Amino acid sequence: MDFGLVLQTDPPASRVVSLMKRAERNGFTHGWTFDSAVLWQEPFVIYSQILAHTTTLKVGPMVTNPGTRTWEVTASTFATLNDMFGNRTVCGIGRGDSAMRVAGRKPNTLALLGEAIDAIRDLAEGRESEVDGQPLRLPWVRDGKLPVWMAAYGPKALALAGRKADGFILQLADPYLTEWMVKAVRAAAVEAGRDPASVTICVAAPAYVGDDLAHAREQCRWFGGMVGNHVADLVARYGEHSDMVPEALTAYIKERHGYDYSHHGRAGNPSTDFVPDEIVDRFCLLGPAEAHIEKLKALRELGVDQFAVYDMHDAQETTIDAYGAEIIPALSR
Repeated sequence: MDFGLVLQTDPPASRVVSLMKRAERNGFTHGWTFDSAVLWQEPFVIYSQILAHTTTLKVGPMVTNPGTRTWEVTASTFATLNDMFGNRTVCGIGRGDSAMRVAGRKPNTLALLGEAIDAIRDLAEGRESEVDGQPLRLPWVRDGKLPVWMAAYGPKALALAGRKADGFILQLADPYLTEWMVKAVRAAAVEAGRDPASVTICVAAPAYVGDDLAHAREQCRWFGGMVGNHVADLVARYGEHSDMVPEALTAYIKERHGYDYSHHGRAGNPSTDFVPDEIVDRFCLLGPAEAHIEKLKALRELGVDQFAVYDMHDAQETTIDAYGAEIIPALSR
């Protein structure tokens, strides 16, 4: 199992770079960041510094979207980083939550997202693609490689990931829901004539290593609120008791009343007081190292290839070091 580190690009950028260097020293293979231009600093500028100060770490957004950047600009940015640092980027992409909503726009449609996945990958790898009806190609790309991993929860999005994406990003670490969603992605891959094993499975969730479970929960409760935004969209689309979406995912948002993006992804987010302890425990990895190892082994058995640690809490360095010292070695054996 590979491991990634997920950060927000809060200033100073030097701290983001420092934490990513620490992650690489501790055995992490991927460095991810949020991508929301209003809420945080521009990640692609910071990626160049991360790549310059590491040797093998792969970087990318978790996740970008096809609406806030034109597709040829996104592809060219990835291709430039790859040309400079040797194909060490991954494009995580989704419909767009905070990036679109904070700017007063709705998340992108799945149809648009599917077109963007193909276009961005083709352009970044030097092939011609059509953007807004115009055939384009980046003539300077040589030997470019850009895996595109798609974030998804709902049945239609899971099917799209299985049909088109090189990887699937699931932003929660509940084994029951992971099994359900991985099966849906792989079934869609088979239906599309693809090898289901070719789709990399990445689970991303907060991890907090320590014995004070109550404190860890409070530091990670924000994640249930973030996931709740996507779940609310699913309930609006499919209904509260739909066979299309598991109740294990949707039931907890009944007490949700709005969401303030100014606290998005941050410990102490006041918009997440509706999230019960049970959801925090199911969606996150909390407790001593042994508890993390046990849950990660269960996720690995379900086909998870990478666990990406959301490290937005008051023990960032401690968590990175604990994973490097105890957890990553245990999952490498």
